[in-house]
Amino acid sequence: QVQLVESGGGLVQAGGSLRLSCDASIRTFSLYSMAWFRQAPGKERDFVAAISCRGSSTYYADSMKGRFTISRDNAKNTVYLQMNSLKPEDTGVYYCAADYGCPEPSMRSTTRKYEYWGQGTQVTVSS
Repeated sequence: QVQLVESGGGLVQAGGSLRLSCDASIRTFSLYSMAWFRQAPGKERDFVAAISCRGSSTYYADSMKGRFTISRDNAKNTVYLQMNSLKPEDTGVYYCAADYGCPEPSMRSTTRKYEYWGQGTQVTVSS
């Protein structure tokens, strides 16, 4: 059974940084594509970033490029999201997602591409 647990969310001022973590209970973690999505109040869940199985390829939503960095440590079964220069519009619940298989991350930028989801961690950016 796959379980994903996010952590690292919180309240931060605009311009600040946060680092999110997602711990995955997956026996063959290196065979799973991983991603982050976020959902603002009253809005749909949007793609943030994805990373390939070995971490060699990444893909970002346009508004996150240059500010967010996704990475993974396969030895620790953990994926990270480093968020810098945060803006109030980055506020939302951030979800970790996983799916078996190793296509290019750009091929998995929609929610329907991922089978497993965490419970989410709240990020609030104040102006």
